[in-house]
Amino acid sequence: MSMLVVGLSHKSAPVAMLERAAIGGDELGKLRSDIVQAEHVAGAFIVSTCNRVEIYADVDKFHGGVSSICELLARHSGVPLAELTPHLYVHYEDRALQHLLEVVCGLDSMVVGEGQILGQVRQALTAAREQETLGRELGEIGRVALRAGKRAHAETGIDRAGANLVSVGLGLAAERLSQPGRPAAGAPLRDVRVLIVGAGSMSSLAAVTAARMGAAGIVIANRTKGNAQRLAATLEATVTGLSALPDALRAADLVISCTGAAGIVITQAAIAGVMAGRTRPGRPLVLLDLAMPRDIEPAVAELPGVGLIGLDTIGTAADGSAQEADVAAVRAIVAEELAARALAVRAASVTPTVVALRAKAAKVVDAELDRLTGRLSDLDDHALGEISNTVRRVVDKLLHAPTVRIKELASGPGGDGYANALQVLFDLDPKAVEAVTRADVDLGLDQENPE
Repeated sequence: MSMLVVGLSHKSAPVAMLERAAIGGDELGKLRSDIVQAEHVAGAFIVSTCNRVEIYADVDKFHGGVSSICELLARHSGVPLAELTPHLYVHYEDRALQHLLEVVCGLDSMVVGEGQILGQVRQALTAAREQETLGRELGEIGRVALRAGKRAHAETGIDRAGANLVSVGLGLAAERLSQPGRPAAGAPLRDVRVLIVGAGSMSSLAAVTAARMGAAGIVIANRTKGNAQRLAATLEATVTGLSALPDALRAADLVISCTGAAGIVITQAAIAGVMAGRTRPGRPLVLLDLAMPRDIEPAVAELPGVGLIGLDTIGTAADGSAQEADVAAVRAIVAEELAARALAVRAASVTPTVVALRAKAAKVVDAELDRLTGRLSDLDDHALGEISNTVRRVVDKLLHAPTVRIKELASGPGGDGYANALQVLFDLDPKAVEAVTRADVDLGLDQENPE
């Protein structure tokens, strides 16, 4: 089996296509289930965020796996395959693993270095594990990826270089709302009344960031008030329902929307209807749309006194924000993890042969001890036990050095040949080796678990 990734992101598709291809909720679970039931797929997990949809799968055939996954992605997203295909990218085997590590470390994000993707990949792996679609191989690869992501944020300054989407978006909004006399730093949202539509994780991050930037007041509008009230309690914000959204819009200077709704939440007509009666006349109204698919109708930007900032604008503003030294340091971590994984895979490839060798040696020992016991019937059980233990220790000591050494050699260049040499030298039955491989016997090789 080999690792395959099929996906589209902000680098391969415009926002409009990402909106159409976005998959969430129950549909995401259905897609995972259908993928693992496909003919050439043994396991899968899906990373679905505001700027990417990627399917990671363990497949036994490249073309068959790609074909099945593309068709299922088109079916579940509702985007015809002919329209979806030009925006898809495919990575396989080593390149697929490299791509995953770059994603989880923030190197492939719209804002390079942002830390949210690490949690999003962890959630994707957890969801697949709970649904039993992950599989052993992808589970191990997931652990490698999470370890790389943690190292990137702990060992480098990529966090400083890569502010998240919310921070960049609020920075752009603050610039558009700036007035003469307002300090450029410290409290860029001073005197700004903020309305946040939605109470999910992204909205929570937006609320906390707006408060940190000195917002004069924060109102949280949500369909249900439970989550909104819990968030508001930590920020001294107020809560309103979506039914009172027009009044909240009239009183706001900055509107941040991220609801996860399937359709438009704030229309051009709604904004046009509140502009005349605003309680902050003469001040611009800036709308920050962090949702995917988008919450705010793009046509609102055509209204006088209204500004709109979307994910595409944020991506353009964020280009080049990461420091080259930090990016280089993270790339070095990715390279180290890739090399370590390659060594581990090569070393593990010889394990079935070593297990088969030890099994054959055990059978030889048992046969010889049975023969010896028949000839030395005058010995008591204690003496026979001592002889048995001695013979087994001798065989174990003779096999220990070569089996340890062959694992070391197998992890280097041309390592595949050592397993074959061992089979020839000890006349091992290939079927016995294959049986060990199928059984996935664990010989006790060290495995790191970064979680």
